[in-house]
Amino acid sequence: MTDLLERSLVEWRPWGPEAFADAAAAEKPILLSVVTPWSEWCARMDEEAFGVPTLAGNIHESFIPVRVNADEQPMVRERHTTGGFPSTVFLTPSGEQISAVTYMDAEGLRSVLERVREVYDEKGDDAGRVPRALASNTPPQGAVTPDVERLLAGQLEDKFDEVNGGWGKNEKFPMPGTVEFALKRDRARATRTLDAIERHLRADDGGFYRFAHEPDWSDPQRERLLDTQAGVTRAFAHAYLATGEEAYRETAEAAIDYLTGTLWTGDFFAGSEVGEGVDDHGFADRNAVAADALLAYAAYTDDDVAARYAERTLDFLESLWDGEALTHFVTDAPRSVGRVDSPTGLLGDYAGATRAFAHAAQILDPAYAETAAALADAAIDSLSTESGAFKDGPTSAEGLLDRELHPVDDNAVLADALVDLAVLTGDESYRERAEDAIGAFAGAADRMGVQVAVYGTAASRVVARPLTIRVADAPGSDLHRAALRMADHEKIVVPDADGPTGTAAVETDAGERGRADDPESLARLVADSA
Repeated sequence: MTDLLERSLVEWRPWGPEAFADAAAAEKPILLSVVTPWSEWCARMDEEAFGVPTLAGNIHESFIPVRVNADEQPMVRERHTTGGFPSTVFLTPSGEQISAVTYMDAEGLRSVLERVREVYDEKGDDAGRVPRALASNTPPQGAVTPDVERLLAGQLEDKFDEVNGGWGKNEKFPMPGTVEFALKRDRARATRTLDAIERHLRADDGGFYRFAHEPDWSDPQRERLLDTQAGVTRAFAHAYLATGEEAYRETAEAAIDYLTGTLWTGDFFAGSEVGEGVDDHGFADRNAVAADALLAYAAYTDDDVAARYAERTLDFLESLWDGEALTHFVTDAPRSVGRVDSPTGLLGDYAGATRAFAHAAQILDPAYAETAAALADAAIDSLSTESGAFKDGPTSAEGLLDRELHPVDDNAVLADALVDLAVLTGDESYRERAEDAIGAFAGAADRMGVQVAVYGTAASRVVARPLTIRVADAPGSDLHRAALRMADHEKIVVPDADGPTGTAAVETDAGERGRADDPESLARLVADSA
C-alpha cells in the first residue's frame, strides 16, 4: 500500500480502539478510508483529493482519519465498504455510519466533508445508523432439501446472458464458483461462459483480469488478483475433466504458468499484481484457493510442477496455523501507516484452507486430513452461532465489529469441506454441522442470486452423499489416478482405504455399488452408478 500513501497528505491512523476513543474524546466523526493496493482509483483519489493540502488540513481539523487496507482486514471491509474501492465512510465515534461514498475528486470530497460535519455537529451520535445487513443479522433458516439446488440451478438459465455468455446484465465477473456449479448441471452455459472468459479476460501471459465493465465482456478492469486467477484456473481444470477438451487444459496450464512465474514469491503466492510488481502479502484465503486449483490440475493431468507448488502452498498455510488460530496474512513489506497486525481466526481463511487440505488428502496424502480436521474443529469451536451459521470472525468492540456477519459463500465453502471431512474421517458430525450451516440460510434459497451458486453445490452434497470412491491402494497408483479422473469434480476419493488391496469401492447415496480392480472396470462401475 506504499504507493497509495506516497500520494496522500493525510496523516492516516490505524484502525483500532485508540482511534475510536480519541474520536469520542474530541467529539469528531471518523473519516474511514478503505483502500486496496491494486486499485487505480484508490491511487487517483489519494493524488487528486487526499493529496490536496487544503483538504488534508480540513480532514485533520474536523475528523479522525483512519485508513484500512481492505485485503488485510476483511471484517472491516465487509461492514464498511460501499460500492467498491476506494470507499470513504464517515462514522460516529461509536462506529455507526453517517455517510459513505466511493471515488471522489477534490471538489466532490470538499462538499461531502462540509455536509457530514454539519450533520454531525447538529445530531452528534444520532447522525449515525447501523447498515441493514448488520441491523437484522439473523439468517433465514429452513430445511435443507433438493429444492435448494433446484432453485439455484434455475438461476443458471434465468440470469444467463444468451447473447454474450456469462451471468448478469451489466458488468461481467468470471464467477468461477458459479461456473463449477453449472458444469455439473448446465454444462453448455458453463462452457460458453468459460469461452467468453478465455476470449475477453485472459491476458497474453495467461493471467486473468478481474472483470469486464461491459455486458459483452469488453473494457476489462485490469487488476490481477490471486483469488480470481486461482478460481478461474480451477474452473478451467474442472472443465477439462468434464469435457476432455484440450483447450481447457491448455488455458489452465497457461494460468498456472502465470501463477508460478509472476505471483510466486518463493514462499507463497502474492495477493495481487500491482503495476510493475506484486503486492508482497501472503493471504491465507487466497493461497488456499491457489493450492486447490493446483491440486485439481495435478489430479487430472499428473503434472508434477502443479503438485510441487500445491505442496509448497500447503506448507505456507501450515506455517500460518499455530494449532489454535489461523493467521490471515504475512508480509515482508515495510510497515506502512494504517497497517495493523494480521487478524486471526477468520471464517474465509478457515473455509478455504479446510477445503484445500481436504482435497490434498484425497490427491496427495491422506495425512493432510488431520490438518483439515484441526482447522475445521477450530472454526466450529470459535465461529459457530445459535443459528447454525458461522460468523465471519472474532467480534470486537469498535466500528460495528461487535455485530455478527454470516457470509453465505464462506459458510458454503466450509460446509462443502465438512462434507468431504465426514467421509475422509468417518466422523458423521462434520456432515451434520455442514447441514446446520446450509440450513441457516435455506429459508432464503428462493431469493439467492446465481453469484452464490457455491451454496447450491454444498446443499446438494449435504442432501445426497456425493459419489465416493474408496481406493484400497496408495496415492499415485493407477487405480487412484483413475479414480481422480472420474468426470465428476464434486466426488470424494479416499486413498489407502480399507478393502482388498488393489481394489476400489464405489458408493453413492444409495450405498455401495460394487468394487473394481482396474481403471477400466472402475470407469464402467461409476458410469453404471450414475
